Amino acid sequence: MNAPFYKFGAFGDEASLVIAFVIGTGFGFFLERSGFGSARKLTAQFYLDDLAVFKVMFTAIVTAMLGVFYLSWLGIMDLALVDLVTTNLWPQLVGGLVLGFGFVVGGYCPGTSLVAAVTGRIDGMVFVLGVLAGIFAFGEAFPLVKGFYESGDFGRLTLPQALHLPYGLVVFLVVVMAVGAFMGSGWVERRFARPAAER
Repeated sequence: MNAPFYKFGAFGDEASLVIAFVIGTGFGFFLERSGFGSARKLTAQFYLDDLAVFKVMFTAIVTAMLGVFYLSWLGIMDLALVDLVTTNLWPQLVGGLVLGFGFVVGGYCPGTSLVAAVTGRIDGMVFVLGVLAGIFAFGEAFPLVKGFYESGDFGRLTLPQALHLPYGLVVFLVVVMAVGAFMGSGWVERRFARPAAER
């Protein structure tokens, strides 16, 4: 085993910050080049006539999942050392709803809003200011919501654990689901296609 690299001492704290900056910059660059710095492109998901964001993000998830699975199977990565956020069901459900509502209203998620802001889009800058204000407000109100924030604690829960299925079978099922979703998304886009003037 030689990964995760940071936990096996391949580099220290300072180098990890540089690596994170380089990866983040690259991620932002490719988001912009894919058109994901545009609120019009992102909100097209909700009109169901352009599911590019869904396809790209699902592809990224499946690629990462397959990479981690096979690196573990080959003995290169120790999955026990991969950081997982604990599952706090109720606050995470509410957080997902709030994020989704903000996405529909503002046209961005936090990551894409940063991409838009960096490229000079005013709506992206306003959205980033809103995100920062929300973070500040949550931090100030945390003592009041701490109990709810920590509720529904299931620990480090993964899909194979929750479904009581072998890891490899879950990976296979997610890949099958992804293939079906990609095929279905093409039909949905054709079904809900809008005239160019309405986009």
